[in-house]
Amino acid sequence: MSRQNRQGRSSIRGPQSALTDFLASHNISANQIRLDADARRRAAQNNPDQVDPNQQDDGSSALPAAPADTPDEIPAGPAQAGPSRPRRSAAETSTRDDKRKKEQQKVIDKIKASKKFQKRKRNADDSEDEDDVARAIFQQRSAPLPGQMENCANCGKRFTVTPYSRSAPDGGGLLCTPCGKELSQDDDLPKKKKKPVPAGGPIGRRRQLQSNILDGTYQPGSKSLTTLCIETLAKNIDLAGDLGDLPWPVVDKIARKLSKHRLLNTTTLDLFLQPTAEEVYIYDGAKLSADDYIRVFQTVANLKKLKIRNAIHFKDEVMDYLISRHIDLEEIYLHGANLLASSKWHEFLHAKGQSLRSLRVYWTDKHFGNDILASLPTTCPSLNRLKVSHNQEVNGDGVKEIAKLKQLRHLSLDLREHVHSDVYVSVLSEIGHDLETFALSRVPDLDNTVLDAIHNKCRSLEKLRITDSEVMTDEGFVRLFNGWENRGLLFLDLQKCRQLESSKPRENPDNVGLCSNGFRALMAHSGKRLRNLNIHACRHISAAAFEEVFGPDKVYPDLQKMEISFCEEVTDFIVGCIFRACPNLRELNVFGCMKVKDVRVPRGRILVGVPNAVGMMIEGDDDDD
Repeated sequence: MSRQNRQGRSSIRGPQSALTDFLASHNISANQIRLDADARRRAAQNNPDQVDPNQQDDGSSALPAAPADTPDEIPAGPAQAGPSRPRRSAAETSTRDDKRKKEQQKVIDKIKASKKFQKRKRNADDSEDEDDVARAIFQQRSAPLPGQMENCANCGKRFTVTPYSRSAPDGGGLLCTPCGKELSQDDDLPKKKKKPVPAGGPIGRRRQLQSNILDGTYQPGSKSLTTLCIETLAKNIDLAGDLGDLPWPVVDKIARKLSKHRLLNTTTLDLFLQPTAEEVYIYDGAKLSADDYIRVFQTVANLKKLKIRNAIHFKDEVMDYLISRHIDLEEIYLHGANLLASSKWHEFLHAKGQSLRSLRVYWTDKHFGNDILASLPTTCPSLNRLKVSHNQEVNGDGVKEIAKLKQLRHLSLDLREHVHSDVYVSVLSEIGHDLETFALSRVPDLDNTVLDAIHNKCRSLEKLRITDSEVMTDEGFVRLFNGWENRGLLFLDLQKCRQLESSKPRENPDNVGLCSNGFRALMAHSGKRLRNLNIHACRHISAAAFEEVFGPDKVYPDLQKMEISFCEEVTDFIVGCIFRACPNLRELNVFGCMKVKDVRVPRGRILVGVPNAVGMMIEGDDDDD
């Protein structure tokens, strides 16, 4: 085909393409134009006197012509916009509505006869009309999806369906955006208000409840007025200017609450700094700087007891300022102050050690070593409490120096370096007679010689902790408690004293760890005075031993908290015997006791760690203790 012919065809088809683009851009359907023209012709034949002057002889609607100088395209704009689409005639609209209603009624009748509708009708309320239910199901089935095209049920304009498209009042389809807005303006009915969702719904309340149980802060029953006030204050702590003359226990509870939610910072610290106070307890100092700690010593001139946890920024300059002040500390508790140099510890003990009676140091890495312990007998002659925890520097040489502290009453050690059992035996031989607390954590190599030394030397112990021993035997624990001249213990922690053998975990021919006879001996000696017992993971205690210790004729009136997690022989019956034999028991932990399945928990007691979907049971429905 020649170039001139192609140009001629392009010039002929150009206006048609422009017209098609114009119709499409104005959302005009050619098929709809043809149907409207046929309807007008039929109306003109029936009523020849009422002919629309805008109609043409061929029955088509009058449309604006494209400009002659631009045959290939029609520019968009208000000047070139076509007239609005004419409304359907009354006769056509009535006929189509009747036809549509008949078709809808057939579908609705079919829906009513279905089994699914009958089932839904049985489960629905009596006040709900079945026609409304069937019509709602019909609309759900026939409604177009968002993104599809649909004709407006009111004006007939074609539009894109969105999730917010409204339905017609008669249920005959969807409305376009302008018609939907008009319908919203005409509605006289008030809009439905959403029900306010209470803060901390069922899931949030349950999670908070379980958190309080695991933290040990849960108390059965309603909260006290003091607790409610403290919680309200913690939520609005930014509005508080001063705590006033509140008693110290209440101030301490407020400090604990703020620290739990990480709200203790430079601003809120001022609430706890009173010039006349003698105690400052900071339970979370992670957000405090070195200047904040210096401000503590500037404000509280009569400070006697200092406790700081997460004291990350308690650095050398803070210790220098403390040494320069006329403050005679009696108790110091530092947790996480691993930026303090060893030389600053020496300076502090030489300057302030004469009045120091309690020294507790946690997580100091390698900056608190044997030389500091060796200096304690001379720098701190009145020291009666010493605790060194999570320490990587102290070894047997430093522990030997502790035997020179003749005034010591409470000793707690958690060391990472290996210390031979003979070292602890020598320490107990020197100061064991007056010790009230003796705690050794994570000592896998500790043997029966230490138990024998405790039996022979200790006469004032009230708190005993030996954990993670893999060498002590059941016979050693029997010798410790049988005939021991010490009064009954108040606190006993022997967790993870058990035999470890991966090839034969349940076989224990040598009775390594706390077993049945040792458990019987300790309950016979200290059961009447015990308040807190922890035998976590002592899995070699038999069910017969538990049933004998908590038998019908046994009562332990002071026992309040008991930890028997991962004791494999504990059953529902044993848990019931424990609740019966311990009338004041508040909390019992049974994590890993897979034979505990369905226990009747007395009212006001807490059973934590039941291996089921709930995870814990609180305040059971059994009124009989």
